[in-house]
Amino acid sequence: MTFYDARETRDPGERERDLLARLPHHVARARSATAHYAKLLAGVDPRTVASRAALAALPVTRKSQLLDLQKGEPPFGGLNATPIANVARIFMSPGPIYEPEGRAPDYWRSARALHAAGFRAGDVALNCFSYHFSPAASMFETGLHRLGCAVIPAGTGQTELQAKAIHDLRPAGYVGTPSFIKIILEKSDELGLAADSLKRAVVSGEAFLPPVRDFLARRGLEAFQSYGTAELGIIGYETEAHEGLVIDEELIVEIVRPGTGDPVAEGEVGEVVVTTFSVDYPLVRFATGDLSAVLQGRSPCGRTNMRIKGWLGRADQTTKVRGLFVHPEQVAEVLRRHSLARARLVVENDDGEDRMTLNVEQPTGAHGAFAEAVGASLRDVTKLRGEVRFVERGTLPNDGRVIEDKREYR
Repeated sequence: MTFYDARETRDPGERERDLLARLPHHVARARSATAHYAKLLAGVDPRTVASRAALAALPVTRKSQLLDLQKGEPPFGGLNATPIANVARIFMSPGPIYEPEGRAPDYWRSARALHAAGFRAGDVALNCFSYHFSPAASMFETGLHRLGCAVIPAGTGQTELQAKAIHDLRPAGYVGTPSFIKIILEKSDELGLAADSLKRAVVSGEAFLPPVRDFLARRGLEAFQSYGTAELGIIGYETEAHEGLVIDEELIVEIVRPGTGDPVAEGEVGEVVVTTFSVDYPLVRFATGDLSAVLQGRSPCGRTNMRIKGWLGRADQTTKVRGLFVHPEQVAEVLRRHSLARARLVVENDDGEDRMTLNVEQPTGAHGAFAEAVGASLRDVTKLRGEVRFVERGTLPNDGRVIEDKREYR
């Protein structure tokens, strides 16, 4: 068992002290070097942001805000510390949303994830992430180069050519979506071309379903999930233990209640919020919109960093009720007004009329008048009437959902 570097196996307390010691300088740089954080953190003394609690008191910046931020202050919404002329590449995600790539080697920090999957210097790798506008191909190519691998820039599509390249060039590894490598291997079988050189894969970009994992394993190909975003790069990666995703060493990750910036208890499902120490794009409490949960305990692989369970859905559960949008942030505001901890807004339509029920974990001493007060707040915040129902503590599902739409659409 080998590790990318000694940081992966250090004492968790040492890692936490190191990250928190770097945090005040990072917040200071974000505030001084970016227009967005200069406004958002104007009243913050960076020297005081030296603990998880202090970090959790800062406002989040949501991925869902980027489109409006970039329209207001093009091209990067004022989140970039490096001017556009000095970045290495500029990518465009649907929206469009623009993302910069800095000039540092392995800017997206994928080498660590690739190393955990067994990629080594001298390997030839087939890169089947898209090279068209998307950062995914560059994200992994730069990491492969950092490790000393040769890269076949295959991109997506053209399955016959992909199969021919594998047969002729005999790559040891693949990076791309899990569904596409399955398609390529099936095409190789159809054409009678050998693909047995492939022994390892790092997959991302979509759910890695058990049937696909089993299919690859039967072919002698061990696959590892990787999780990241176009703004943050690699967040977590799978190791040989295949138990959750280990967080990258250069990040502070929080799991918060959707619609808020409030951290949840360890093991509870919530939204992934990340602070990255990038000098070019110094994001502070960037809310990804993805749901996950901390996986308790240490990984059998020997790495000691926090693990998460992987992608568990989307945190943006906005739904329309009787013509009006209801947002998780609004549910959070109702809870805040009454010092409530957990609730779930259920939307149903059994009789042709939308109906909302706010299921609240019962606080001590709750009574009918309290339920009426919570209902009044629900109506005030959402502009919609809804029933309030108290449930026993611990009975709400631990799936990160704040709004559950149970209506059937046919």
